[in-house]
Amino acid sequence: MDASRTIGFKGDRPYSLKDVATLALMTEFYRHLRSQPIKAEALRKAQLAMIHKQILVKNGQLRGTQGAIDLTQSAQVPNADFTHPKFWAGFTIIGSPW
Repeated sequence: MDASRTIGFKGDRPYSLKDVATLALMTEFYRHLRSQPIKAEALRKAQLAMIHKQILVKNGQLRGTQGAIDLTQSAQVPNADFTHPKFWAGFTIIGSPW
C-alpha cells in the first residue's frame, strides 16, 4: 500500500494515509498518557501497539486498543495497518520525558 496515497475529506482538503497514521499514533499516545505518567513510556506503548497491529484502519474505522473512531463521515479511508516504521518512527519526546 502506498502511504502517500491521497484520501479525500469533506471540504476537499486532501490528506494522506500518513495523516491518518499520525491521528492513530497520537490518539493512542494520549490514551496511554492518562495512565502512564512518563511521556516516553506512553509513546513507546503507542508505537508498540502499531507494530503489533493493535491499531489499524478497517471498514472505515480507526481501531485502537481502547475503542474505535468512525472515519466514514469524513473520509474514504482504505483498510490499512501501521506496522511499518515510516508511520511511527519519526516521533520522539523532546524535553522532559515526565
